[in-house]
Amino acid sequence: MSASSPAADVALSPRTVGASVAALAGLNFFLADVRDGLGPFLGVFLVEQGWKADSIGLVMMVGGLAGMVATTPLGMLADAVRSKRAVVAVSAVLVVVATLALLLYPSGPVVTLAQIATGLTGAAIGPAIAGLTLGLVGQAGLAAQLGRNEAWNHAGNFAAAGLAGLFGYFYGLTAVFVLMSLMAVGSLAMLARIRPQDIDHDVARGLEAVPEGAVHPEPPSLTVLLRSVPLRVLAVTLLLFHLGNAAMLPLLSQQVASAGSFDPAAYAAGTVLIAQLTMVPMALLASRLAQTRGYGLVMVLALVALPLRGLVAGFFDHPLTVLPVQILDGVGAGLLGVATPGIVARILRGTGHVNAGLGAVMTVQGIGAALSPGVAGLVAARLGYAPAFLSLGGFALLALALWLVALPRTASAMNGGESLR
Repeated sequence: MSASSPAADVALSPRTVGASVAALAGLNFFLADVRDGLGPFLGVFLVEQGWKADSIGLVMMVGGLAGMVATTPLGMLADAVRSKRAVVAVSAVLVVVATLALLLYPSGPVVTLAQIATGLTGAAIGPAIAGLTLGLVGQAGLAAQLGRNEAWNHAGNFAAAGLAGLFGYFYGLTAVFVLMSLMAVGSLAMLARIRPQDIDHDVARGLEAVPEGAVHPEPPSLTVLLRSVPLRVLAVTLLLFHLGNAAMLPLLSQQVASAGSFDPAAYAAGTVLIAQLTMVPMALLASRLAQTRGYGLVMVLALVALPLRGLVAGFFDHPLTVLPVQILDGVGAGLLGVATPGIVARILRGTGHVNAGLGAVMTVQGIGAALSPGVAGLVAARLGYAPAFLSLGGFALLALALWLVALPRTASAMNGGESLR
């Protein structure tokens, strides 16, 4: 690409690629039900097939670990390849094929392989979508588009959860498999409408104006990425956040189930719908704040929401506590969904390693999410539910403290870009 070409200005001003950007929004809507596979319906399906709780937990853990381990290499892949649309397409098809195989042959090996495939494809889709977004709108348009992406994604989750519950009630769990397949077809249709010529693949990996004939940086190793102190701060902050966040909703559902005051399945579905509905306006608000006040403030607001959530859940032992708790969940997740890729893109601007950096951050935050249920369960078993909720909120306070202490360094990196050399 020539430094004086119009495409070289993509990092400095939003591009006029309206049709592709509109298709990107639709892609995020339809992928909402595809990237996570069956999600909470997997356990219900396997119970109907005679599986025990420990076996279900094991295959779900295997899938989660596969995705966590693969996220950083797949982020590097998103930086290295120009066929990001193909990465998303193959991922969507693979997760549907794997899940349909699970429906037809719910044996141990098939279910395990299906969960591994789901974990890997979910890990591949995130960085690929981030790269497509950056390649279409550039740094200047990124905050606004991240907000739209997240809003459409949460709207898709809300619609898919509602439809899955409705169709599953009337037609059985097979309808959930059919719905996911239809959502995958929709995602492929939206993907086909994103024009390849609208994607600047240099900008998609965080490069800006690249002189013709210049040597592009190779995809980085994890060691190279870890040289970025602001990236490490962000990763550890998110590890602590998800250490406090991941177990909050399951613990709340367990508390309600043990009290026997509500139907657990209906209660769990309601919690998901409340959170997803809240995330839509929060994602749009996050993009507006990021453009006017910066990503640092968006991150602070997201981190504040979780300690408040822990306090409400810890001090108010009532089933209707789910309303403020899940609204606060929607606030935190809606803001973080925009802040995380936006901050990574700003920190690593100009390095060519944005998607690899995002993958590395997602891997570290996945460690926190994986540890959260075990820590919360241990505290709840020894001390009760209220101390467990307060402990989870305490991890979020640590995340907030770390972010505030390091904010001058991270803000400087976001303003000037982080060199990895």
